[in-house]
Amino acid sequence: MKTEGLSGRQQRILEFIYKFRKDYSYPPSVRDIVAGCGLSSTSVADYNLKILEKKNLIRCRKEVSRGIELLSLPSLSESLNVPIIGHIAAGEPIPVPDNDAWDITSNADTIEVTRDIIRGKEGVYALKVKGNSMIEDLINDGDLVLLQSVNVVENGETAAIWLKSEKEATLKHFYREPSGRIRLQPANSQMSPIYTDSANVEIQGKVIAVIRRMD
Repeated sequence: MKTEGLSGRQQRILEFIYKFRKDYSYPPSVRDIVAGCGLSSTSVADYNLKILEKKNLIRCRKEVSRGIELLSLPSLSESLNVPIIGHIAAGEPIPVPDNDAWDITSNADTIEVTRDIIRGKEGVYALKVKGNSMIEDLINDGDLVLLQSVNVVENGETAAIWLKSEKEATLKHFYREPSGRIRLQPANSQMSPIYTDSANVEIQGKVIAVIRRMD
């Protein structure tokens, strides 16, 4: 059950504050909330904290470091539904009709996952894997990958990559080489990497978990 009248983001922030306080015995800072809830900035966190304070769910004591006090415990559910928005190639890139296919707000099938997998992240969605290019990372054909919707990843992270010119998507390790060229590296020693120009690449999400197909 959600706390009535809160957006999904505000509910996540409230639950994050509760869990952080429980784990560490002191409240989170605003920057902890930004990192833990996948927010874009401290201003976004401040905006939502003010709403929670107006609803008498928290008290923010500006004069105190880590001065966020819970006034009401959030309603915590053990699981949530993540949208399954399509397929992703773990092999050669596969065509995707257009970039709107990545819209995580569209109607989609869902999979139920436990909250500890999400860990307060926003914009989490699932894709079904096609192909075997990531098998050395134990990502197999038919598995589901959970991704956080981001547009920047670090070298070596596994990401869903949109190739603009080809209008194709692929799941690979992302590397930006010193020359500026992008290398999309499979986790399969029998397959070659994909090289492309940085202007041709759009990051659509980074992998945070894999749900294995059980035959």
